Amino acid sequence: MGYRRLGGWGLRASEISLGSNNFGTQVDRPLAIRVIDRALELGVNMIDTANVYTGGKSEEIIGEALKGRRDEVVVATKVGSPVVSNNPIGGGLSRKHIMWQFKKSLQRLQTDYVDIYYLHRFDPETPLEETLRTMDYLVREGFVRYVGVSNFDVKQLEATWRTCEELGLEKPIVLQPPYNLLRRDIEVEVAPWCESHGMGVAVYSPLQGGLLTGKYSLGAQPPEGSRAAYNPIYRERWLTAENLQRVEKYREVAGQLGVDLRELAVAWILSHRWVSTAIVGASNPAQVDENVKALEVNIPQSLLEKLDNQR
Repeated sequence: MGYRRLGGWGLRASEISLGSNNFGTQVDRPLAIRVIDRALELGVNMIDTANVYTGGKSEEIIGEALKGRRDEVVVATKVGSPVVSNNPIGGGLSRKHIMWQFKKSLQRLQTDYVDIYYLHRFDPETPLEETLRTMDYLVREGFVRYVGVSNFDVKQLEATWRTCEELGLEKPIVLQPPYNLLRRDIEVEVAPWCESHGMGVAVYSPLQGGLLTGKYSLGAQPPEGSRAAYNPIYRERWLTAENLQRVEKYREVAGQLGVDLRELAVAWILSHRWVSTAIVGASNPAQVDENVKALEVNIPQSLLEKLDNQR
């Protein structure tokens, strides 16, 4: 396992982090704990979750799995997405909501601190100063080690950074955006901004919900139990003829390297120097092994250029 610093900061994360948004639903508690155990055995040191993942079950499972070894793992969770419908304080990034949900996350994770606390998405209805002063308080009191932001665009990053500098507040050290072979918009502005400001990038959705594992083919029905089989919104947005044709081209490149598509997709992400870690989920321990195998893949420059030309 390789480890990379989160931008210009001292925290080092495994190149593969464990995603957990399916813990407690598709992956039941005993199986999820086995997945976590296997990830830690292979050197994964960062586990990513959120207060809203599977209604809090994901955090609960992680807390149970990490008993006796909490300090050996970087635990990242998030706040901001709605947790209660029809409630004016049920979501967002107000001080009230952040403090409420942070307490809940600590209880579920069975810990007294969080390593990285992400703002899950930008909240245009709450003053940035209110949000950032609250996060700064959590860091200064020792409840949070580092602040992160997720799904922010460049304007939102700029505003956040400027507010922190003007007020002398703790700056975010890492951005969590979606990024994969089929979803590359952050390369234009976001990634260069993060690199120039020393901010780490922990990418999620590296396999685009399974589309880059090779399980879907043009003209074939989605496999039973797959995301596309039960999620029509995902199917309509991502299982397009254009995307499936691109996947076939990526599969050809993987074949030239003698690896599977999953390994190629993750290795390609990690070939970018500004990427700190790829957050990859797993439904069983064997998938953890498959994810980590991507670290053995070295993509020649000629094939990297070929992949770049197949946008």
